[in-house]
Amino acid sequence: MRHLLFVIFFAAVSFGLYAQDQTLRVDYMFSGTDKSVEISLDELYRYDGWAGRRTNLTEVPVRGNGQICMTDVQTGDTLYRMSFSTLFQEWQTTEEATKVRKSFENVFLLPMPTTKAKVNVHLYDFFGNIVASLNHIVDPSDILIRHLNPQAPEHRYLLKSGTPQDKIDVAIVAEGYTAEEMDMFYADAQTAMEAILRHEPFGQYKDRFNFVAVGLESQDSGVSVPGEGEWKDTALKAHFNTFYMDRYLTTLRLKNMHDKLCGVPYEHIVILANTDTYGGGGIYNSYTLTTAHHPAFKPVVVHEFGHSFAGLADEYYYDDQYVEYYYPGTEPWEQNITTLADFESKWKDMLDAGEAELHEGAGYQSKGVYRPAKDCRMHTNRPDSFCPVCQRAIARIIEFYQ
Repeated sequence: MRHLLFVIFFAAVSFGLYAQDQTLRVDYMFSGTDKSVEISLDELYRYDGWAGRRTNLTEVPVRGNGQICMTDVQTGDTLYRMSFSTLFQEWQTTEEATKVRKSFENVFLLPMPTTKAKVNVHLYDFFGNIVASLNHIVDPSDILIRHLNPQAPEHRYLLKSGTPQDKIDVAIVAEGYTAEEMDMFYADAQTAMEAILRHEPFGQYKDRFNFVAVGLESQDSGVSVPGEGEWKDTALKAHFNTFYMDRYLTTLRLKNMHDKLCGVPYEHIVILANTDTYGGGGIYNSYTLTTAHHPAFKPVVVHEFGHSFAGLADEYYYDDQYVEYYYPGTEPWEQNITTLADFESKWKDMLDAGEAELHEGAGYQSKGVYRPAKDCRMHTNRPDSFCPVCQRAIARIIEFYQ
């Protein structure tokens, strides 16, 4: 009972006492090969304000490919948990990972504790086993935690339903827009927000969100395309050809990204790239990145936000990936695909009620992985909506934050 009462107190009123309404930013390096993983602590920062969730602090909405957990040193009570996925873990599935060791930046935002806390970060393999873990102590009195006093970058609220403390805060960020192109960016950001809110259940939960457009200026217009020998000086250093895939558009400079956003309240990030080339990417609880001037911009930004916000899996397949992601006997953590290993935990109830279906082919594999609809926003750009299973999964995430 003591533990339960502590959690309720922390979630309801303790940010004025326990966390001082501050954010602890923890930077890590994840490194390794296809078969090895190492987690290293890089730097710690603190700054005023906490825009993250204030409910369900000891739980995660879905397992993710990794989790970070903060516990009180003295009592052992869990103070905060969050799940995530990383580009590093995707890279481990590539052929390049069999030939070279690489490191990737990762940044996590936690509520700042007022007393010593232990932070644990760990990564899972395809079978749900922990393959790497790091524990370290955060002492709020540590003089080497950098205290930031940021000056917020230029930004405009597109939708402000309430305070950052009460709402889910989404930052839509400019990439590859020069100072002269900022009006175009703000129009693109408005289009992106409207596209997301046009899709249920985002529309019905509109009043739970704040959307803020952040006008980061780039020296060059457009984004880098290494495959064409084109490297540009842009705010977030995004580029195509991630993992040598032509249309995979990402940024590996996560510390730089969070540096530039500091001062703007945010929990989720949508990056708009100033290009008409098709591409993008979405990493759960990291960011969405998509091109703003391709004809498929609106369905793609919604699809990628399905990844980064709700942890939804891709429902398409092509069977030419270097390794498989999903295996018989192991149920995927993503809520919109299944191997049938534990179908009871997925949408079997909706199947029985006639609200969903079961179609083989998803998660990049034509066999052994199933999706809940013939077509869906997570399958192709053709449909106008998420399928009922994806809608329920998104709604559960929104309600988890609120």
